[in-house]
Amino acid sequence: MKSESILECVDMAVLLDSHPEDIVLIDTRSPEAYAAGHLPGARNLREVFSYLATTDYDGLESLTSKFSELLGKLGVRANQKIVFYEQQMNDGFGQSCRGWYLMQYLGHPNAAVLHGGYQRWLDEGLPSTLDVPKFTPAENFKVHKNENVMVTKDQMLHALDDKETIILDVRDVSEWIGESSSPYGVDYCPRKGRIPGARWIEWYRFMKPGEYGPVFKDKNELLAELQTVGIDSKSSVIIYCFKGARASNALLAMRSAGIDNVRMYFGSWNEWSRNPALPTEAGHPA
Repeated sequence: MKSESILECVDMAVLLDSHPEDIVLIDTRSPEAYAAGHLPGARNLREVFSYLATTDYDGLESLTSKFSELLGKLGVRANQKIVFYEQQMNDGFGQSCRGWYLMQYLGHPNAAVLHGGYQRWLDEGLPSTLDVPKFTPAENFKVHKNENVMVTKDQMLHALDDKETIILDVRDVSEWIGESSSPYGVDYCPRKGRIPGARWIEWYRFMKPGEYGPVFKDKNELLAELQTVGIDSKSSVIIYCFKGARASNALLAMRSAGIDNVRMYFGSWNEWSRNPALPTEAGHPA
């Protein structure tokens, strides 16, 4: 799959060999997984996956300042391409894609995801290391927020009455029908269900088996999946999951298929379910 935001392992290897100073690799896995082996030069940033955010003013300001600080501590500079990876595309809940999305929001579009993740990198015979890279921490990473990619709770509530906007839920089936509140436990959130009127494509369906593990489907395959819920290249879509990781995976796939008018409700079910004033529905849709 050719996309500036989806980087194949062989292309990543070439970039690292030819212009290593222009690339920052971010390993989004746990510190324990990182310590057991990682891509040469990679820096570990678990908060890409673990940080929970709300989409009110305070929540987005905290999100912005947090990642400005964290990226600065990792020595990331504005002129570098940032490449995120996870173990493999279907077992990290889309966490590398969440990193890519965060960079879009922070105003750094020169970011990408390593297609297939660390496992595919190893399976293709590419090198790994136990060495932790040395780098010089920078001042806080400069942020130029792109609010066009972010949907807030209030905007999502308004979208419930917008017949021109399709709301797409990409969570697991148990969450979609209201039997579980999250991937972290049945009762992790105070309420189960979904946002009213949402359509559903489970996030796994944006991927397919590759020679060395899951990869994104090709453009025509993705468009066929999206057409099952009435989404085409002209659609206006808001996508959500539990905390914006699986939705980031699906959003990146959709962008690669030419669905340009797609945004994410980053607070997702973690935020929505905690406000009893917000409407929900559950069960099998009529």
